[in-house]
Amino acid sequence: MTSSSATPASAPAALDAFIARWQHAGGSERANYQLFLTELCELLGLPRPDPAGDDTRDNAYVFERRVVMRQPDGSANNGFIDLYRRGAFVCEAKQSGKALDTSGWDKAMLRAHNQADQYARALPADEGRPPFILVTDVGRNIELYAEFSRSGATYTPYPDPRSHRIRLEDLRRDDIRQRLRDVWLDPLSLDPARRSARVTREIADRLASLAKSLEAAGHPPQQVAGFLMRALFTMFAEDVGLLPPRAFTELLESLKGEPHAFAPMLEHLWQNMNTGGFSPILRNKVLRFNGGLFSEASAIPLDRDQLELLLKASEADWRYVEPAIFGTLLERALDPRERHKLGAHYTPRAYVERLVLPTVIEPLRAEWKEVQAAALTYEQQGKHREAVAEIRAFHRHLCEVRVLDPACGSGNFLYVTLEHLKRLEGEVLNLLHDLGESQGLLELEGVTVDPHQFLGLEINPRAARIAEMVLWIGYLQWHFRTHGSVNPPEPVLRDFRNIEHRDALIDYEREEPVTDEAGRPVTRWDGVTYRKSPITGEDIPDEAA
Repeated sequence: MTSSSATPASAPAALDAFIARWQHAGGSERANYQLFLTELCELLGLPRPDPAGDDTRDNAYVFERRVVMRQPDGSANNGFIDLYRRGAFVCEAKQSGKALDTSGWDKAMLRAHNQADQYARALPADEGRPPFILVTDVGRNIELYAEFSRSGATYTPYPDPRSHRIRLEDLRRDDIRQRLRDVWLDPLSLDPARRSARVTREIADRLASLAKSLEAAGHPPQQVAGFLMRALFTMFAEDVGLLPPRAFTELLESLKGEPHAFAPMLEHLWQNMNTGGFSPILRNKVLRFNGGLFSEASAIPLDRDQLELLLKASEADWRYVEPAIFGTLLERALDPRERHKLGAHYTPRAYVERLVLPTVIEPLRAEWKEVQAAALTYEQQGKHREAVAEIRAFHRHLCEVRVLDPACGSGNFLYVTLEHLKRLEGEVLNLLHDLGESQGLLELEGVTVDPHQFLGLEINPRAARIAEMVLWIGYLQWHFRTHGSVNPPEPVLRDFRNIEHRDALIDYEREEPVTDEAGRPVTRWDGVTYRKSPITGEDIPDEAA
């Protein structure tokens, strides 16, 4: 499938005519949906659907694509996809005639989504499941749902539960028209993990170069790791809007000619970030971050070359860092013994999801489907209070879920679980909003899915610290993705102590060395450190480690 080019500049007159023609459309979807979707393709400069043939294997882009629906009792019947594009999407069309964002409309859209999901799962195995489901209320609304792994997981609102609905008026926006073109022509390009993985690798490479340089200058690895973790979170805070735009990057640029001032100025900034208030360094007020990360505010003096490496890292777009792999790459970048693995294979997000989805998310989604059905039934019966209570109870349940990883490493499993729970929470809050309830009220009360629900045990102290930061970066990314430029409540970071540095199996109060008869400690190989054999030149265990 070829990549889409830039969005054709749909003439304002053509947009006006399309919107005016369809915004008051009536009748049934059977009468209108094919015409609506055909004219939408013309507006966006997309190919029209092909005529359907007798052999479904040839029907790669058609209206009314036939699929065989297998029933639990072994019987089968034919279903028909309103519009199908192989490798791209299944589209289900309705013309609800109901007011947008009401419970009746929600119920109609939910039925259409479930129907499209069944069609996607009924497609022949050799065609595979498409990455997108489209649900359209003809002439008024298009909803996007994505499942980029194409492995049978749940299709979730794309790009998120707050912005997956495209109203007719939204077609005036260039980015929305481009998004729809990409759904048709290059759907996998919309997978955020693709861009994030590239950005994350670039950042990790730069941090590894700087870490190596600092260690070569005589700074202990643990000190280097703590310094770089504070620095990288500062870069992230700048790019998502927790600090003034480009404030940290411009500070680094201003210090290129006087690197001797770098450490004291950065320490002063981090002290301000820990407590909040006016920062003379940035000449602006900063939020209170706290959370333990900036309670230790020491900075390492840098020379010109090292400052340049840090500046290059700060110029990356930290909004798109992928927490699911960032933890692993950062751990390798900061560990001298692991740095050689930086370019090696890491566990892809899809592999993590194979464990997360069936064990945690799918059972919760099954519950959510039942809650949705019950709430919408209550609403239809005029029992608004009961409908809201049903949804709020499920939301409270989501916020009480606890997930433990007893060997959490750098937090990949916990982060992916957090993101999927936030997606589900977004759908819950959307339905509350459609029922006339305030979403913001829940968050003001502190009732929201957040990092304190994700618990980890990790024997490696550096990995434990990285895991905690990975959770916060992922949580804050989701916050800004769904709330725009609204800052989270202070302190931005909270020291939940949910990631513990300790052994998952053995609890002990202290370590005592075993000594020989002469009182000297008896050592054993640490299982990690090697040295070069003076005879063969090969790596052998370092008995002194």
